[in-house]
Amino acid sequence: MNARYPIAGVLWLAVGLLLGQNLAYHPDPKWQAPARAARRPNPLAGRRDVLAGGRRLYVRECLACHGGDGSGLGHAANLRATQMKQQSDGTLFWKLATGNLRRGMPSFSHLPEIERWQLIDYLRTLDRKGG
Repeated sequence: MNARYPIAGVLWLAVGLLLGQNLAYHPDPKWQAPARAARRPNPLAGRRDVLAGGRRLYVRECLACHGGDGSGLGHAANLRATQMKQQSDGTLFWKLATGNLRRGMPSFSHLPEIERWQLIDYLRTLDRKGG
């Protein structure tokens, strides 16, 4: 009877991987952008010409933790999740700039602002292209 539990765990993990969900990730309810930051507009919103640059940044800066399709590895956030898609560009910009070391997310304030906006535009495509 004890042998069933490891098998059930493996099956649950397999189902989660097949669905593209990071079962280990739970959003941090305390990591909230200030209202002013959340309202900040993305100067590059809707510009398809910046996506290639955003993809290069994603590969260089994000892929190791969030995976090729953005679904997250280990405890990293699933960037394809509804919770991420519902956040404003300003919120994502603030989160990239501040990081959340409590949850293992470094700050990317070292990137120029324009590159952070490019990265956000690319993140918005992950759910459509699968990575």
